[in-house]
Amino acid sequence: MKVNDDAREKLLEEVAGLTDDEVNWKPSEDKWSVRQILEHLYLMEGGVAKTIQSQLGSGEHHSTSDKPIERTVDRTQKVEAPDFARPGDTFCKLEELKSKLNESHNGLQKIENTVPADQLEAKSYPHPVFGEMSLAQYIPFVGYHELRHIEQIQEVKEAMHASK
Repeated sequence: MKVNDDAREKLLEEVAGLTDDEVNWKPSEDKWSVRQILEHLYLMEGGVAKTIQSQLGSGEHHSTSDKPIERTVDRTQKVEAPDFARPGDTFCKLEELKSKLNESHNGLQKIENTVPADQLEAKSYPHPVFGEMSLAQYIPFVGYHELRHIEQIQEVKEAMHASK
């Protein structure tokens, strides 16, 4: 989970010092606020953890080749968030968001620490962009996904400072 831990550290540095009002500020009606991005990240991380657990319990053995998940950081490819990871519009405090991010991160960390790697490699689940992907690759995918959204947070912050 090195890429995940590094991404989380960068993410928390990126939002450090933002007020709750700044976290909830939207650059436009069709763009996400920092809060919505953070909510999307913990929903996605939690959803991946649930999917892995579910597939470990009931999924068929189906090995697959490694996918180029590091391409996830390329924001020239627009990807729609799946329904389970779409954020709402409710005002939220940064500390509450950090707590939920910590909870989802710990859940994924627990899977990596307790499930043998060969079990994660032996099963797969379809990814909307990469196709059939091993459960093992879903863990670092979350880190690359987070790095992608750190760039988005930087753009929101730039728009916020430009509007002042």
